[in-house]
Amino acid sequence: MTTFGVAEIPDLTGTTAIVTGANSGIGLATAHALAAAGARVVFAVRDTDRGAAAAASTPGRTEVRELDLASLDSVRAFAADWTGPIDLLINNAGVSMRELSRTADGFEATFGINHLGHFALTTLLLEHITGRIVTLASQAERLGRLDFDDLNWRARPYQQRRAYNDSKLANLLFTAELQRRLTATGSGVLANAAHPGLVATNIYRHPGPRRPADLLWALAFRLLAQDADGGALPVLYAAVADIPGNSFTGPSHFAHMRGAPQRIDRSAAAQDPDLARRLWANSEQLTGIHSTV
Repeated sequence: MTTFGVAEIPDLTGTTAIVTGANSGIGLATAHALAAAGARVVFAVRDTDRGAAAAASTPGRTEVRELDLASLDSVRAFAADWTGPIDLLINNAGVSMRELSRTADGFEATFGINHLGHFALTTLLLEHITGRIVTLASQAERLGRLDFDDLNWRARPYQQRRAYNDSKLANLLFTAELQRRLTATGSGVLANAAHPGLVATNIYRHPGPRRPADLLWALAFRLLAQDADGGALPVLYAAVADIPGNSFTGPSHFAHMRGAPQRIDRSAAAQDPDLARRLWANSEQLTGIHSTV
């Protein structure tokens, strides 16, 4: 366990950080902390009006750029317009779709945004990245079971929780394989994953009538949830602490639901190198974007 807090973030003056989904919640708290430490923070967001309002509430140097992770055309445009080094790429944005929904490219939306969108973004920006890549995962990965015959839910009846769990397992497998490839090329770039704990953010809020599960979540939030600033600490720890690549960080208390960040364990599936390589190959095939590492 650590006592890491925002006071432990080093001076980031002269660095550049990109935070996806920085409009609100953990993304905004992360962006706020990085900018307060001196970084130039790019809010990579789908809704630039909301992004501008969020950036205006953030101290330091900020910039807003459009990025829709549900569209590979948008991801490619964002990457094509980028120049200069990237010290930190924070793959924060995430969704949990109650009903089956598809991205502009036909991917199941939860898997398409949480994993494939960030896979494409990271791969396309990799030549610019000089420091760290942090991807938000979750302990929900322990219940994930990737179905490589139907990653996009074409044949199976859609299940919201299963789709989310699978996407979070994919985030950890992506991080592991990315770090393996970076190390093999002699790169000093580090890829880490972070679990923010139980945080009452927009990802758990859905329109329409409330279901029994929604009432259970509401009770869990009341008893255990931490705020977005607390949820951002494992992300910031993964971004700046002296830890090795392919670390998985999360809160230290209440089954890693809240508290100061530390390195935490992951499931056996998330540590399976063959599974990680298979997901990478499938991700390249689905997106048509191939890595240089």
